[in-house]
Amino acid sequence: MPYRLPPKIRNSLLAGLCGSVVHSALMATRNYAGVIPAFQPYDDLQRLLNATIGGTSLSGVTWVIPFITGALFVGFVFGKIYRYLPGNHFISKGLGFGLFAWLAMGLGFFPLAGHGAFAVDLGLGIRPAALMLGMLLTYSLTMSAVYDRLNARA
Repeated sequence: MPYRLPPKIRNSLLAGLCGSVVHSALMATRNYAGVIPAFQPYDDLQRLLNATIGGTSLSGVTWVIPFITGALFVGFVFGKIYRYLPGNHFISKGLGFGLFAWLAMGLGFFPLAGHGAFAVDLGLGIRPAALMLGMLLTYSLTMSAVYDRLNARA
């Protein structure tokens, strides 16, 4: 008999994948439209990973990284903490998770990438932080809506 993932884990991974697809589409649209071209967080992530693993080039798999982190890792974590997120509705839970992710990116990732808190050292004002807030809230709300809907059917 084949192994099947428990429904809550499967649902969290599917929700993470849906959030990642929406997020990646927004990033591609942003790049195509030329919105803040000096702000390239995926390139920054690639540089950090290259430095961490000893300079090996990851350029061929860069597009996969958001799906791995967003669908597998973040989706799994989201499913595990969903019931503890503030509020009783998927919208409040998605907003809460998105705000937490934004704070983590602004106070963790961007300083590690050498851009200072919320990327202010790029000299672009609050635009990178505002863009990431909108992107992460869209990702989190999508993930929360899909997770809520899948679990309502289970």
